[in-house]
Amino acid sequence: MERYILYGNRRSGSATVEMALAEIGAPVELRDVPLEGDHQLAPGYLKINPMGRLPALVLPDGTVLTESLAILLTLVDRHPEAGLLPPPGETGRAIALRWMTLAAAEFYPHVTRYDYPERFTPEAGCAPALRTRAMEMGREIWTMVEREAAPAPFILGERFSLADIYLSVLTRWMKGDDWLPAHCPRLDALARAVAARPAAGPVWQRHFGRETG
Repeated sequence: MERYILYGNRRSGSATVEMALAEIGAPVELRDVPLEGDHQLAPGYLKINPMGRLPALVLPDGTVLTESLAILLTLVDRHPEAGLLPPPGETGRAIALRWMTLAAAEFYPHVTRYDYPERFTPEAGCAPALRTRAMEMGREIWTMVEREAAPAPFILGERFSLADIYLSVLTRWMKGDDWLPAHCPRLDALARAVAARPAAGPVWQRHFGRETG
């Protein structure tokens, strides 16, 4: 099987792609782009992703993909044998895509505002309030997903899918590790179920497992 190249960093959106590739069983070369120090804004990386964000995936033919949701859906198309989504036309596929798209379109922007509030206000003094509100709005989204999607343990019940990989990663952000267990126990159980998988689990643990020592 041909090799992929994945640009990312620990606890970043590249974790979703790395876990999907692990489930597929595809070889991948990992290239670290540390978010600390804004290495994603370095000229060399901006040639790969002009938006200066992670992840970026280079396909075996040299095509560069950005935007985690687009990357994940491309991997589904390239590796249908992995069964990361139900086949086209099945209701389960539509359900999984619904929650993945909501997370990408609605939750992800709040993470950006939380991480870089100064980019969204001309007044430096407003940045802390903006960061707080971004976290509040992100948590409102997870509360709604908890109620409406009702994972048991996965988004599609007993069937694992790409939606579980995606949500398990995004729920860790904005201090979700500490907040989720008490407020969204079903989503927390989903993340623990992903973390226990033989293929994706070790990747999840490396990115989000509690550090000891």
